[in-house]
Formats: sequence, C-alpha cells, structure tokens
Amino acid sequence: MSAIKLGVPSKGRLMEKTFDWFAERGIRLRRIGSEREYAGAVDGAEKVELVLLSAGEIPRELAAGRIHLGVTGSDLVRDKLADWQTLVEELAPMGFGHADLIIAVPACWADVDTLEDLDAAAHAFRAAHGHRLRIATKYHRLVREFLTREGIADWQLVDSQGATEGTVKNLTAEAIADITSSGETLRANHLKILSDGLIHSSQATLFASRMADWAGLEAPRAALIAQLGV
Repeated sequence: MSAIKLGVPSKGRLMEKTFDWFAERGIRLRRIGSEREYAGAVDGAEKVELVLLSAGEIPRELAAGRIHLGVTGSDLVRDKLADWQTLVEELAPMGFGHADLIIAVPACWADVDTLEDLDAAAHAFRAAHGHRLRIATKYHRLVREFLTREGIADWQLVDSQGATEGTVKNLTAEAIADITSSGETLRANHLKILSDGLIHSSQATLFASRMADWAGLEAPRAALIAQLGV
C-alpha cells in the first residue's frame, strides 16, 4: 500500500471533533467534493490518506486490514470484534464522544437497584412467567460478557435496532442495556440505571489495525505517531 489509510467518522459531531483533534496536532483533515461524496484530504502529514466511513463500519474495516488507523467509539470495537486486542491496537483515547453503556430497569422497580437485585428479579420473573427476563440492546457481545461475568442468570437478550429506551414501554423487554451520556432520555422513559450497572465507559479512540499491511509504511507511521504524541 502506498499510503496509511486513516478511517474517520463521515459526518456529524464525531467527524468535527476528530478533525479538531488532528488539527490541534498540526494535521488538517478535510472533506472534499459535495456533501454526498465521502472523499477527503490530509494536509500536514506524509503518506496519509483520509477514508470517511460510518463509526460503526470502522471496527470491521480495521479488523479486515482495509484501513491502517481508525477513529471510533471504544464500545463499538469491543462489541463488534471478538478478541479485539488481537485485531487492533488502542493508540489513544481522544477525550470526546463520551458515553456509558449501562443496564437500566423500570423506575417503578423499587426493590431493584443492583445487579444482585436484578438476578433475584430475573429468577422471580422466570418462575412467574415461564420465560427469561428480556433485556433489549444493540450491544450483544459486551452485555452478554458482562452479565455472564457477574453471574446473572435467567435473562435473554433481544435485539433493538430502534429506540432501545422505548422497548420497556412497548412491552418488548423488561430491561435495557444501552449507551447514555446524560441519562435524560432514560428518565423521560421512566427508567433508572442500576447502581453497579456500568458495563463500559466509552469515548472516541484512535486505533491501529494489526491486520493491515504496514510494509513500506514504517517510516510514515513512526512520523505520524510522533506528531500525534501517542
């Protein structure tokens, strides 16, 4: 490959904050062409090519070795990639895009404030209803690993591709595991976070692919890493 391919989010606040982060380190990233074109340019660094992707695509592209570096949420890498540390290297947390992946239950569940309480509630729910307590989420790997590690039983994950907070109200789940930054949406939907229900504190992070072909790019990589200070 003739250049280091750097994957960054293609739109919105994450793209703008990523551009700012690199600009503070003397590297200018910019979109070129129309708003509908996913084309970009890099000024201030040798042999670096900008690739604009959705944040959700970047973990897969890193794992496949199709990009060398990528900016995405630490939660997405951990959830989308099994054994993520064998596929990518975490170079630097970037200090923006903060959000917590948490477990929340209906606020009216007065006796459920901890994971231990949830375990007891799930056991009682299964005994009463004949099926496992449903937890709606988009983050299956992270949530499954967390609940298993914590020894919680009698639950099942249901996939949520829409507004996860609404699944309890719509009676398609009894609890949720979702990303939140302020908790306002949870409170508006009459949900509360378990006191020990933090699964992962996420933020935008710069990752390097262990699967990409770095041959001939050792010097540009070293120069870029030095310039970024990571």
